Amino acid sequence: MARPIILSNGELHVGLNTFGEVHDFYFPYVGLENHTIGKETSHHIGVWVDGKCSWLHDGSWTFVFSYPHDALVGHIVAKNQALGIMLEFDDTVDGELNAFMRNVHVVNLDAYDKDVRLFFRQAFVIGDSASMTDTAQFLPNDQAIVHYRGRRTFVISGTDDQKRAFDQYTIGLFGTEGREGTFRDAEDGELWSCPVEHGRVDSTIRFKLALKAHSSARVHYWIACGTTLREALFVHKQLRDNGLNDRYILTTKWWYRWLRPAEKVSRKIDPAYRELFLRSVMLLKAHIDKRGAIIASTDSGMLNYWRDAYAYCWPRDGAYVLWPLIRMGYYEEAYQFFDFCRRGLNSGGFLMHKYRADGAVGSSWHPYIHDDGSVTPPIQEDETALVLFLFGQLYRSANDQRLMKRFYEPMVVPMADFLASYIDSSTGLPKPSYDLWEEQYMTTTYTTAVVYAALSAAADLADDNHDDGHAVAWRSAASDIAEAAQKYLVNHDRDALYKGLRRHADGSYEPDQTIDLSSIYGAFMFGLFSADSGIVERAVQTARRVFNVSPDRPGVPRYENDNYRRRNPASLGNWWFVTSLWLAQYDLEKGDAASAHKTLAWVRAYARKTGTLCEQIDPETEAEESVSPLSWSQAEFVSTVLDTITKGASK
Repeated sequence: MARPIILSNGELHVGLNTFGEVHDFYFPYVGLENHTIGKETSHHIGVWVDGKCSWLHDGSWTFVFSYPHDALVGHIVAKNQALGIMLEFDDTVDGELNAFMRNVHVVNLDAYDKDVRLFFRQAFVIGDSASMTDTAQFLPNDQAIVHYRGRRTFVISGTDDQKRAFDQYTIGLFGTEGREGTFRDAEDGELWSCPVEHGRVDSTIRFKLALKAHSSARVHYWIACGTTLREALFVHKQLRDNGLNDRYILTTKWWYRWLRPAEKVSRKIDPAYRELFLRSVMLLKAHIDKRGAIIASTDSGMLNYWRDAYAYCWPRDGAYVLWPLIRMGYYEEAYQFFDFCRRGLNSGGFLMHKYRADGAVGSSWHPYIHDDGSVTPPIQEDETALVLFLFGQLYRSANDQRLMKRFYEPMVVPMADFLASYIDSSTGLPKPSYDLWEEQYMTTTYTTAVVYAALSAAADLADDNHDDGHAVAWRSAASDIAEAAQKYLVNHDRDALYKGLRRHADGSYEPDQTIDLSSIYGAFMFGLFSADSGIVERAVQTARRVFNVSPDRPGVPRYENDNYRRRNPASLGNWWFVTSLWLAQYDLEKGDAASAHKTLAWVRAYARKTGTLCEQIDPETEAEESVSPLSWSQAEFVSTVLDTITKGASK
C-alpha cells in the first residue's frame, strides 16, 4: 500500500507506488477526487528492447526511491539487468500549473546498440465514479491524448530530447468486455493507433529510442489538468512550448522558499534526524489542500481491502499536523485550516467526525442512538476541543489581532459554549462521545484532558477580547472538569489512568481499566495532570511494563489488545509511531533525553528512504501496516524533534 513518493501543489496530488507507477491521482483537491484507484488503473510504464517487453510492475525491476533535494521532487532509479536498461525518473507536480511531470533518463547499460521503445499507459476512473462514461481522444493538432468527463480533463503528452512528440499511440477499453487495457497492445512493440473510445477507457503512448552502447536519452512526459479542455490545453502548451526544465527549476525554488523556516530550525537539531525532519515537513505540506483541508493519508491502497480509505480531513489529525508547523512559524496553512473548520462547524457548536476536502461531511459509522439509550450527535468531542485549543496556540504565536476579529464570534464562542455545556451533571466530566480511535462511546481521559485545555484556552481568548462573562464561565467549567478528573479517572488498582468511563442505560458509569496511551498523553500534554505528578509517572511505568518496552524496542500499540490490523491475536497490538513518539515526548518533558533519542532513532530506522512513515508496524514481522505515509505519524516525529530543541536535548 505504500506511496514512497507523493507530490502535490495543493490542488493536484499524485502518489507513486513501489513500482514507480501513478497509483493515486487527486484533482482538484488534495484527497478528492481520486481519478485512479490502483490495481487496473495504475499507470503502467513498459520498456521494449529488441523484441522483449517488460513492465515496471512485473517483478524484474529493482527500485531506489529518494527526494534528493529539499523539494518535493522525487527521484526513482529502476534497473532491469536482463534488459540492460536503467530508468531514472525525476518526478514532480508543478508549483504553479496543475501538471504532473516526469523527466525520464533512459540508459543503455550494455556495450551494444539497442532498439528501445518506452511506453506510458494512462487509465482513469474520472471523478471517483464507477460510471463508465469517460472519453479518450487523440488530438492531432496538439500531439496529445485527452481523457475527460464533465468538469475534469487530463491532457497527456511528452517529447524526447529533440522535442519530438510520441510516435505511436492507441486508445481502448479496460476492465470491461474482457479487455485488460491498451498496455497489452504494446507488448509486441507496436501500437494500433485507435483515435477515440468511450466508456472505461485507457490509452498508451510510445517513444522510440535508438540507444548506442552505454548511451542514453531523455523523455519528458506530462499530464496537464483542468476543469475544461481549454484550461488543460493551456497548461499542455506551456509545457510543450517552454519545456520542462524551467518548470522543474521554478518548482524547486518554490519548495526551497517554503522550507526556509523548517530549514532554519533543522540547524539546531541532531544531524541524525535532519533529513527525516525536513522530509516529514514537506510531506505534511503535501497533505494540505490550499483551501484548508488537511488529509490524513492519500494512500488509497486500503480501498482494495476495506470499505473506505483515509483521504478525509479529521479535524484532530489536521490539528496535530498544524501544531508543529505553527511552532515553526507557518501561519498561512493554519489560517486556511481554521477557515475550513469555521465553515464546517455544526450549528450546535461542534465539528463532525470527518470531512471531505471540499468541506462536505465525510462518511461515518457512528450512530445517533447509543448503547446506553442516549441520543446524541455522532461525534468525537476531542476533535472540536483540539481545534479550539490549537487556535489559542496560533493566536499566542502569531500575535495577530485579525484572528480575533475573524474567528472569535463565529468559531471560538460556539465551540467553547458547546464544550462547557456538554457536561454530565452526575460526574462533572464531559458527556460520552466517541474516543479518538473512533471505536468506543464513552467519557475518555484523553477527551476530558483536551476539553479542559480547550476551555482554559478559550477563557484566555475571552480575556483578550474583553469578554468577561464568557471568560468566567469557561474557566469555571475547566476548573470543575479538572476537579472531577481527579475523582473519577485515576485507576489506583493498576497505578494508571482509566481509559475512561462507560455509561450504562440506567445512567451509572463503569470505569474501563484498559491501558491506553492516549490517556497518559492527554493527561500530561494538556495539563489535566502534571507530568511531575506521581500518577502520571506511575501510569507511564505501568504502560511500559504492560507493553514490554525496552530501549531497543520502544514501540507501543494504542492500547491493550488493540485488534485493528493485528495479525496475531496473542499480540497486544501493532506498534504505532504516534503513541511511541508520545512516550518520547513524555521522556523529554521529564528530562530523559537518552530514552527519547532511542525512540527517535527507532522511528528513523523504519522510515523509508524518502522519509515516509506508515501508521503501524507489525511487532513480529516488522512489516508496514495500513497506510503510508500517514500525516499524523510524520507530524508527531516533527513535534518530538522540536521538543528536543525546546527541552535542550537536541544533541
